[in-house]
Amino acid sequence: MADNVELIIRFHPVGGEDVSVISADFGGEAEAIDAVARALDEWRSLVLVRARYSRGAGENGAVVNLANVVSVRVSKTDSAATGQYL
Repeated sequence: MADNVELIIRFHPVGGEDVSVISADFGGEAEAIDAVARALDEWRSLVLVRARYSRGAGENGAVVNLANVVSVRVSKTDSAATGQYL
């Protein structure tokens, strides 16, 4: 099994500020997008086991409630011009 890559997952909630999470739960962007899409389709939260909110913070688990999220961007780099949108 290949090592998972660090991805920046940016959530944009309704009427709020973007929230970025760095996660190593997925093997690539397509796998992360698929997991987010499944969670949305099944009306459930996205569970991340290996996540952090800033580059200096330790790794933690995170549960992201997708109920009020309007868009999600997944990228290997933290740039406004990169990444796939869902």
